[in-house]
Amino acid sequence: MIATALLYKETEFNWMPVIPEHWETKRAKAIFQERSIKGFPDDPLLAASQKQGVVLKEMLEQRSMEAVQNFESFKLVEKDDFVISLRSFEGGIELAYYRGIISPVYSIFYFRENKHNRDFFKYLYKSRMFIQELNVYKKGIRDGQSISYSEFANIYLPVPPKEEQDEIVQYLKAQEEKINLFIQKKQRFIELLKEQRLSIVNNYVTSENKNWIWLRLKDIVTVNDEALTEKTEDDFLIRYIDIGNVNSYGDIAEIQEYEFKDAPSRARRIVRKGDVIISTVRTYLKAITLIESDEDNLIASTGFAVLRPKENVLSEYLNFALRAEYFISSVIQNSYGVSYPAINSSTLSSLKIVIPKSTSEQQEIINKIKSETATIDTAIAKAEREIELIREYKEAMIAEAVMGKRKINFAH
Repeated sequence: MIATALLYKETEFNWMPVIPEHWETKRAKAIFQERSIKGFPDDPLLAASQKQGVVLKEMLEQRSMEAVQNFESFKLVEKDDFVISLRSFEGGIELAYYRGIISPVYSIFYFRENKHNRDFFKYLYKSRMFIQELNVYKKGIRDGQSISYSEFANIYLPVPPKEEQDEIVQYLKAQEEKINLFIQKKQRFIELLKEQRLSIVNNYVTSENKNWIWLRLKDIVTVNDEALTEKTEDDFLIRYIDIGNVNSYGDIAEIQEYEFKDAPSRARRIVRKGDVIISTVRTYLKAITLIESDEDNLIASTGFAVLRPKENVLSEYLNFALRAEYFISSVIQNSYGVSYPAINSSTLSSLKIVIPKSTSEQQEIINKIKSETATIDTAIAKAEREIELIREYKEAMIAEAVMGKRKINFAH
């Protein structure tokens, strides 16, 4: 057991230089074996996610027509199996929470014997040190590939006694619960601040001022000016913005990198600095954002309309104006479909918006919005930093626990 006077021993492995003296190190193949079973085409499709593990594909992606594929060749995954995903070098190895089938490019493995705690290894495989060890095996492997099971099988792992695995997991889950509750409260606080910010924006861009004019959107912007073609070089690296990456407050949560040949078929719309993108599918989500980066390989989903302002409107003002409640309501009213309401770009560009006649007045409103929301933005940044710090602490805590470096009062 881990106690105050815990003794350590050195190992020959750089990623775990010391472990508790009574722990063992074993090759992965001594604990796990590969599963490579095919021929279950009717089982549910699974997908690997760094945040959610291996889950049903429909939980991660909006419903769409599946391309015709040979599901007979897909590999069977049982609940509690582990999957080496294509992005394992970034986020570790994923635990499967469902039975189903997954692409044959993934490697799958499971416990040889039922004498280990799956969650201990789940934590281990997502720890910083283990991911660094995976990166050692990345050398010579082409991007988009993953290490094979045979390579993983030769990695040495720390193996505490089963009762300590259980207690480490119990400790980490209890700590995670507290941390997650803290994060949830901070995130709710941030949401309230952002709602307050949107209210201020709405008040400034909704006016009965006689000097303002109603114009169709297409009178002040061009729509979807540029797109990638099928002639694009296969190895052209794109930075892709999908619908799910933009939230209702205009934050871009993640930009994914792909070579063109590996990118989703909807990754086609070229965006430039100063463009404003607005989702034309699931319009109730209000995914609208201003492109502020001047990178020349930013590509948005075809689920967005890319609006490029003309001379009579400023990009920042347009980004604010599209968030007006009257305009959002107009978009939703002109959308069709129940589960995934959508509006086509032609209909969208015909909707009317009210704006000041002069760009100088638009700039004045931009300045007023920024001034009035500055305190809110500072509070949001502070809360987001607190979340970032507690996540860093959580990551370090998990790493210390699965390496036996964190003193835990075990009850034995």
